[in-house]
Amino acid sequence: MTLDLVSRSDFTLESYRAVAWDGRPVRFGAAALARMADCRAQFLRLLDSDPDVTIYGVTSGYGSRADRRFGPEERREHARQPPFGVCVAFGPPLPQRVARGIVFARLANYVEGHAAVSPELAAAVAGLLDGTPLPAVSAMGQGGAGEILGLAPLFLELASRFPLAEKEALALINGSPCATALISDAALAAERRLALAEAVFALSAEAIRAPLEAYAPELEELWNDPHEAAALAALRHLLHGGGAERRPYQAPVSYRILPRVLGQSRRALAAAREVAGRALGAVTDNPVFLPADAAHPRGRVYSTGGYHNGAAYPALDNLAAAAADLCLIADRHTSRLLDGRHSLLPDQLQAGEGRLGLLGAVQVGYAEEAKRAAQRSFLPGSDGGGFGQNDVSPPTFLAWRGQETASLCLEAALAGLAAVASQALFVTERPAPPALRELLGEIRATVPPVVSPRALGPEVGRLAAAFRRRIHDVAPALAEG
Repeated sequence: MTLDLVSRSDFTLESYRAVAWDGRPVRFGAAALARMADCRAQFLRLLDSDPDVTIYGVTSGYGSRADRRFGPEERREHARQPPFGVCVAFGPPLPQRVARGIVFARLANYVEGHAAVSPELAAAVAGLLDGTPLPAVSAMGQGGAGEILGLAPLFLELASRFPLAEKEALALINGSPCATALISDAALAAERRLALAEAVFALSAEAIRAPLEAYAPELEELWNDPHEAAALAALRHLLHGGGAERRPYQAPVSYRILPRVLGQSRRALAAAREVAGRALGAVTDNPVFLPADAAHPRGRVYSTGGYHNGAAYPALDNLAAAAADLCLIADRHTSRLLDGRHSLLPDQLQAGEGRLGLLGAVQVGYAEEAKRAAQRSFLPGSDGGGFGQNDVSPPTFLAWRGQETASLCLEAALAGLAAVASQALFVTERPAPPALRELLGEIRATVPPVVSPRALGPEVGRLAAAFRRRIHDVAPALAEG
């Protein structure tokens, strides 16, 4: 069903998911189209009424040529040029779901007229979401100021066939819809990944018979943190109805701190959702058009830094750091479960001749790789390739790639821990708590309990891939690989 866009309030994480992940097409409502037509007319009147008006990229050149002034005919000729010069980035592409998200986020600048584009161009951009595969957007080489290197490939074909007029090429490739899409995509995936992580860690806690006092409701008030309280409640729900017999003394530290580490993941997720929600409804165009009002009957055009989203990349960094921490906890849980001195279970969880082998060493590898990927992003030292005024570029693409890598490592680490927790329950002949029985069935359908020698790597890899499909539950045409 087509999603109607009437105002910026229509741009939410829920509508983002519907368009970017589920593949829904969009269209502008009649009121939005009328508003855009009115703002376009106002902008052209402003342009024609003041021969001395300075509007970046409209009456002047771009970047290093910003000091060049255009007359009426020259500016119209300038406006018709597609953005060939900034279609230069190359490398591994972003997933199609993210490319769709960028186009969707682009439309927020148009819907209330602030981009001053014609309704015909706005409708043509919306039409790119009709289900036809979008051009590739490189995830690497994104070192320019703003997001023109990421946006130009998406809109070049449209710009080449559409009769562009003043400011319209800029309205295709300026602003920060890439950052909006990257943080929105990460937030949606992190929410599902965290729910899976809590379930796998709860299964691990049941496997080691962790005393339930570490997750007691009284701790919610004592710890005085809403995200940790939510993690405590989630663990209690998942463990409810589990075995009555627990360890005779406290579980290892990695089990007792679990609600607090999961609480930090919930905190990072909440911050990412907040940043995404604000960005989806923001106008980030440069220059930006402010429609006429009583004090400014001709409207106004401001040159701004809206194309630099300063909140997205720190939020992505925090998601990556949270994933890296959970990888470490998964590694520790794996090693504690395998070591009978700490688990109080059969050493190495051996059943017959079956052994889990060096699966714990694989967990170490993923934990270390996640930590490397989760390094903090800073504003880069380069001045944007020497392109005039473009002396600072946002590290948002780098931050997204870091959290993607850390998240992939977490999915792999969760798959490894899930197989070990399943084995622990098998060798002690215990069921999973009711809320975890479906998950345990899914784990064993891919990685059956080990009772004789076999290669576990391919099985655990398939489980990690199944976890990723569960997290990125997108329309079939948008699925990766």
